[in-house]
Amino acid sequence: MRPAAAACLLLVLLPAAACTTGPSLENQGEITAPPGDSRQLTIGSAGFTESDLLARMYALLLDRAGYSTKIISVSNREIYEPALESGQIDVVPEYAATFADWLNAKKNGADAAPAGSPDLAVTMKALRSLAAPRGLTVLDPGRAVDQNAFAVAARYAAEHHLRTLSDLGRSGLPVRLAAGDECVQRPYCAPGLKKTYGIRVTAVDPKGVGTTQAKQAVRNGQDQMVLTTTTDATLDDFGLVLLADDRHLQNADYLVPVVNRSRAGGEGVRAALGRLNTVLTTADLARLNEQVDSWRRLPEDVARNYLESKNLVPRG
Repeated sequence: MRPAAAACLLLVLLPAAACTTGPSLENQGEITAPPGDSRQLTIGSAGFTESDLLARMYALLLDRAGYSTKIISVSNREIYEPALESGQIDVVPEYAATFADWLNAKKNGADAAPAGSPDLAVTMKALRSLAAPRGLTVLDPGRAVDQNAFAVAARYAAEHHLRTLSDLGRSGLPVRLAAGDECVQRPYCAPGLKKTYGIRVTAVDPKGVGTTQAKQAVRNGQDQMVLTTTTDATLDDFGLVLLADDRHLQNADYLVPVVNRSRAGGEGVRAALGRLNTVLTTADLARLNEQVDSWRRLPEDVARNYLESKNLVPRG
């Protein structure tokens, strides 16, 4: 994530965003108005590699469609989401289940039952019902998903014939899991692995989610499995492979563009960004992340080269 200075910058650029929670839920007159189609759009990035890449691809696609765009980066959803509601940011890349749960907690409190689920259709329905009263439109999800995932050493997987988490559960092997502290209690982590897959999680090694230290611990055999994400670009570097979540323990965190309805809710934005949905896959996104994080290429170059390779923007 980018440093806190990015959040301070957005506070300066978008002062109203820091002191508003968006349109009042009791005053929904503007929601019934026709969706807007401003030709000058601000795209928000959450400040980490993947979000920055997506924001840059959104900008290139919208520029191609005749819009004028700029990108603002900030790592704090508590700032950029109200700015999206107020129209000071027009478009952001988001994750369906995570954003549904975030809006649900904002509306119903931190202890509210989760709105996101492993079912994409159910998650999208919940997300759209939470977003619409705030003047937000959630566009269609694409093929790419960035969700929690579990990886083991490739040699360990080969030795025990493991391709899925179900295989690991059936093996009865004891598993020391490298993850964050919260894994002990989170339903998608140790408790879910035990309940859904019957995996013998003997301990959680608190080395963080997908950190270098956590991956090294699995590579070295200190731990048997690591909690990471489906778009982790460095697994090959550590000799690790993902085990398929074949019983769908993880929530449907598909990539979705979220727009301010009154400024960017028209068909032009939907059509421009929808072109990415047909081509961008989870594997593509992992490779793009790798080019930035491991190869040290510039995000703007990686984004443009990818879109050019898919004939979504003209070669420059």
